[in-house]
Amino acid sequence: MASSGRLTLGLPRMRKEPGERRDFLPPFVRATASHTAGVVVEEGIGSGMGVLEDEYRGPGVVVGTHEEAYAQDVVLVVRMPDAAELRLLRPGATLVSMLHFPTRPERVRRLRRLHIDAVSLDSIVDDEGNRMVEDPEAVAWNGLDAAFGVLEHTHPRFWGPRRQPIRVTILGAGAVGREAVEAATKCGSAARFQRLEDAGLPGVEVVTVGRNLTRVHAFMRERIRATDLLVDAAARHDPWEPLVPNTWIGLLPRHAVVCDLAVDGYELDTNPPTVRGVEGIPAGNLDRFVIEPNDPLWDTTIPPGVDTRNRRVVVSCYSWPGVHPRTCMQRYDRQLAPLLRTLLDRGGVGGLRPLRSQEDRALLRASLRGWPNHREVERVERPRRAPEVLRRRAAKRPARSSNRAPAQAAAARTRGPQQILGS
Repeated sequence: MASSGRLTLGLPRMRKEPGERRDFLPPFVRATASHTAGVVVEEGIGSGMGVLEDEYRGPGVVVGTHEEAYAQDVVLVVRMPDAAELRLLRPGATLVSMLHFPTRPERVRRLRRLHIDAVSLDSIVDDEGNRMVEDPEAVAWNGLDAAFGVLEHTHPRFWGPRRQPIRVTILGAGAVGREAVEAATKCGSAARFQRLEDAGLPGVEVVTVGRNLTRVHAFMRERIRATDLLVDAAARHDPWEPLVPNTWIGLLPRHAVVCDLAVDGYELDTNPPTVRGVEGIPAGNLDRFVIEPNDPLWDTTIPPGVDTRNRRVVVSCYSWPGVHPRTCMQRYDRQLAPLLRTLLDRGGVGGLRPLRSQEDRALLRASLRGWPNHREVERVERPRRAPEVLRRRAAKRPARSSNRAPAQAAAARTRGPQQILGS
């Protein structure tokens, strides 16, 4: 912490792939600086959106290296840092990011081992349970636009004069699922919808499937057989069981497309293991979100032991809002401003008080301090029988064991560099 008692803030850039162009914008950075002992923005910030670095410089704001941005008291970055970047954080520092605690148990353990005081942006909810930092409209519309763009080419009669309505099945009825319904009825974009209208072609039939209906296997198999576009928009509370097993993908018509809006991960070394909602599909990114059945990503992004025998074209992106970066960041800036000011003014998570404000309560609920101990979750929520993916993983364990690095090594690594703002 800086000698003034206020916290320093670091804003590193995201480096997941070249197509990731999002950075926090100058007005947000300048407004936040007055609540800190100083802000370090990483050199090159804003360049992906055509913003000049000089637009960030001002009272309390300096430009530093990637390492220096990560060396501050509070580090804010939209996407989860990788393992090397996590080691740049000092013990006791606060990381504010999209951390996805419910579906990333190993991540939770790693953050605790590194003594990082984390706040997960995707877990910040108001007193009514509504997410306070999200862009479901961008997730749904960007994803569905890409998916319909693919379906135009895979569906043999998409533009045919006697085509039946396009059938879309959406898993999940939360914020993203609701937006996906609207986007699907408009074929992913107003322009494509108008072209279909002008051609006098039938529109889209959309069926939304809730969690309880996914358990009715006879219904699901019949619906999937008639589905042209399968959309995963589900926020699962039991991530060890897929909503759609890989065998069901084989029921989809050959021209069908799977649109992945949830983009959950695989963590097969946890107990119970974490699997994706649609079993055996790969994860894409901003550089590569259309994945053909013969794409190498099926081998490089899916762990051994997961069934991938049945394949269709998959449209998947870990950060769908990043397709239009400036619009996305303007939204995040507005949503984050009051939350970040509260966190900084309170001196970090330890200074938050539930009786002070809704922002205090929301941040506490989303903090690692407030997240349930994973061993307790396992004890209470472990399924009665091991899921099929766990049995397949166990059968293949000897072939995979040599590729695993010891997780315990993370705790022994050297911490990040010297701060350029107060220590």
